[in-house]
Amino acid sequence: MIIKQLSETLINQIAAGEVIERPASAAKELIENAIDAGATRIEVATAGGGKTLLRVIDNGSGMGPDDLSLAIRRHCTSKLSDTLFDIRSLGFRGEALPSIGSVAKLTITSRPQGAGSGAEITVTGGKVGDVRPAAANPGTTVEVRDLFFATPARLKFMKTEKAEAGAITEIVKRMAIAFPAIRFVLSGTDRSLLEFPATGDDHLARIAQVLGADFKDNAIELDAEREDVRLTGFAGVPTFNRGNSAHQYAFVNGRPVQDKQILSAIRGAYAETIPQGRYPVAVLSLALDPALVDVNVHPAKSDVRFRDPGLVRGLIVGAIRQSLQREGDRASTTGAGGMLRAFRPGFSPQPAQGWSADASPSRPLHGGSSGFGGGFGGGVGSGAAAASVARGFGEVAQAAFDSLSVPTARSEPVAAQPAGQVEAIASYPLGAARAQVHANYIVAQTSDGLVIVDQHAAHERLVFEQMRKALTGRRLPSQGLLIPEIVDLPEEDCDRLMTHAKGLEQLGFAIERFGPGAIAVRETPAMLGEMDTAGLVRDLADEIAEWDTADRLNAKLEHVAATMACHGSVRSGRQLRVEEMNALLRQMEQTPGSGQCNHGRPTYVELKLSDIERLFGRS
Repeated sequence: MIIKQLSETLINQIAAGEVIERPASAAKELIENAIDAGATRIEVATAGGGKTLLRVIDNGSGMGPDDLSLAIRRHCTSKLSDTLFDIRSLGFRGEALPSIGSVAKLTITSRPQGAGSGAEITVTGGKVGDVRPAAANPGTTVEVRDLFFATPARLKFMKTEKAEAGAITEIVKRMAIAFPAIRFVLSGTDRSLLEFPATGDDHLARIAQVLGADFKDNAIELDAEREDVRLTGFAGVPTFNRGNSAHQYAFVNGRPVQDKQILSAIRGAYAETIPQGRYPVAVLSLALDPALVDVNVHPAKSDVRFRDPGLVRGLIVGAIRQSLQREGDRASTTGAGGMLRAFRPGFSPQPAQGWSADASPSRPLHGGSSGFGGGFGGGVGSGAAAASVARGFGEVAQAAFDSLSVPTARSEPVAAQPAGQVEAIASYPLGAARAQVHANYIVAQTSDGLVIVDQHAAHERLVFEQMRKALTGRRLPSQGLLIPEIVDLPEEDCDRLMTHAKGLEQLGFAIERFGPGAIAVRETPAMLGEMDTAGLVRDLADEIAEWDTADRLNAKLEHVAATMACHGSVRSGRQLRVEEMNALLRQMEQTPGSGQCNHGRPTYVELKLSDIERLFGRS
C-alpha cells in the first residue's frame, strides 16, 4: 500500500460532501457570507430548484482582486483569528466557496465599497480561472450553475425541483427572522416572488412577515436570563398550534440552528397544553458568551453544543412556562376567525389534525393512549398504594367540583341576571355568564364582546391543575417489587439512566445499577399499577439518549391525572345556575393553562363586538 497526497480538487469534493449536501446548503453558505460582509439587501434567484442556477447578490463590503483569488482557496477566511473560542460571525471555516467550485460552475463578481471597478473569478469543477476586471455594483454577486455536474452521482440523491426550491425558501425564512434589519428577496423561474422588507428593530414585525399576521396576535414575548445566558423571542399561545414542528425557529448568537436539545425543551415547556400530534409555534433566540457554546460541531454549522446544556434547557422551559402562566390563557384569535367563517355560506367544517371528528367533550380524544410503547397499564393501578393515590386524587377532584356548588340533583333552568350585576362583572376577562346553551356551553358577556365556554373542558382543566399541584413538592407514592426486575441494557444506556436516578426516584421509580449492563428496578409509581417495567426502562433510556431528558415517566403520570380529572369534572349535559357558571369563569381567570383542556383543545372562544357587527354588516 502506497500513501499519497490527494489532489486539491478531490479534497474539496470530499469537503463538499459534508458542507454542500443540496442546493439549500449552498444557499445557506452564500447568504451567511453576505450577512458577514455587512449587507443590508440580499437577493436570491434560483432555477431548477437551485440545481440549474443559484445566484446571491448583496450590497456588502465586497472584495478586491487579491481577496477573490484567496476566497476560492480552502481554509482562507477573514472571520477567524487564532482561536475557535470567540466566533462572532456566521461563517468561519473557509470551506464553502472552494467546496461549491469543486462540484459546480462558480462565478464570483465583486466590487469593494468605494472602489472604481470590480473583478471576477470563475471555478469550474475545481479548475480555477484567472482574476479579471468586470463591471459590477458595490457588493458581491455569486452565481452557481449546474450544481453537482462534477459529481453526477450526487444528483441521483436530489429531490424534485419543487422540494429543493422549498428547502431554499426555508433557509431564506430562517435568515430573515434572524436578521430583521436586512431586506431579503427570493425570485426565480421555479417560484413566485417572495420579499421580506427590512423591519429594523421590530423583530415581531419580521416574524409576522414569515409566519403570518396571526402569529403577531397570538404571540407572548419572552425575555429571561440565567447565569449570563439570555433568552428572547416569542412563544405562541397553546391553542395556536400547527401539524408539524416546522414553525419552531431557534437561534444561538444570531445563528439559525436546528438543535435537538432546544426542540426538546420547547416540547417539554408545552407538555399537557397541546394535543398529541400538534406542535407549538415559537421563535427563540439565545445570546451567550461564544466561549460557552461550540458551533464547530459539524461543517454545516446547524448543530451546536452548549457547555452547560442543563442550564439552557431549564432557561427555555422555565421562561416559556412562566410566560404561559402569565398571559397564555387567552384564546387564539384563529378560533374567532374560524367562527366567523362558519357563518359564511358554503362553509363545511373539517376536523383539525390531531382531533377526533366524533369526540365529545366528555371523552378523551386520544383513546387512552399516552404515546408510549410497551403496553403500560391503562389507568390507576391496583393495590393498596394505588388505591390510596386514587382516593387522594378523588378528594382533589371532589373539592374542585364542590367549589362550584354544583347540586347533586338536576338544577333549575338558567335565570336572567339583573342588569346592574351583569355590568359589574362584565369587566372581568371572561365576563358575566348570561346563559347556558345545549347544557354544555356557557355564553358570557364581556365589556367588548362575548365568550363561549365549554364547561366540561374548562372544569376538567381546573381539576387537572389541582391534581398537578398534588404531584409536585413531594415524593410520589410507590409500590415496592417483591422481586426487583432486572433489565438488561447496553452499558452506555445504564450510565445515562443512572444520571437521572434521583429525579426518577422523586416520581416513585427507584432504580439502581446491577452490574455493568443491567438496571434493577425496585419500586414503581403506585398510580401506574401493573405495568411493563422493562418497556418503560428501555423507553426512558432511548429518550435520554436522544433528548437528554427523562420526561416520559412524568408525562405518563400526568396522563393518568388528566384522565382522572376528565372523569371528576362537570359533565356535559349538566345544567348550571348563573352563580355556578360565574364561579367557573372566575376560577378559569385565576388558573394557569385554563385556556385549553388537558387534551389541548380550546376551552373557550372569544368574539369581539366588532366581529359580531361585521356579521350583520354594521361596520
